[in-house]
Amino acid sequence: MLYWLYERALLRRIALLPGHICFMLTERDVRSAPQKIYEVTRWSRDISHIVQSRTDNSGESGSSGILSLTFHISTSNPDALAPSIPEIMKVEKIARLELHSGQEKEVSGSGMDVCVAIGKSGREEIVECIRRMAGDHIPSESVTEETFERFLTFRYSPDLVIKTGGDHLTDFLIWQSVYSELFFMDINWKWFRKVDFLRALRDYQSRARRFGK
Repeated sequence: MLYWLYERALLRRIALLPGHICFMLTERDVRSAPQKIYEVTRWSRDISHIVQSRTDNSGESGSSGILSLTFHISTSNPDALAPSIPEIMKVEKIARLELHSGQEKEVSGSGMDVCVAIGKSGREEIVECIRRMAGDHIPSESVTEETFERFLTFRYSPDLVIKTGGDHLTDFLIWQSVYSELFFMDINWKWFRKVDFLRALRDYQSRARRFGK
């Protein structure tokens, strides 16, 4: 009951949502609670609807809601997460799921965009990006930031990166997340609750973003 009341109080204070959120997870995290990815997706959808409805009714300008999510699972052996895939695939019931595992990519479902990247490295992505540009014979003198970003596998910049469990971040989205807001939690992914998610969103709302300026 107390957590429910705290959730309600936190939600009432949230008016500005990040458009894209990235969760940095470990193989251990997901193996211990694979269903949590579906739960967080459902929370994000529901919170977005509530905040947007409140904004529309008040006539104020505000956030368009959480438009997309990424869950990066750090592992040197993507096959080890095979038993967790059925739980991850449940996301397709409520969202458009883009699942990257090794060199494989699978897209299913509809709704808000949710990307699950298993065992992907930011450094590997940059190397692959350079290879694609070389394969398309892009002259070095014509390469700009915009050119580079067109060849990236993950073409978005998260507004908020959440890391549970207190571990260090990986190099995933090393280019894209340079201006992202970071939120670290000591709580492990298995015990990550909706109230913890709302606390992260409240913290994001209170920050003055500078985008490197």
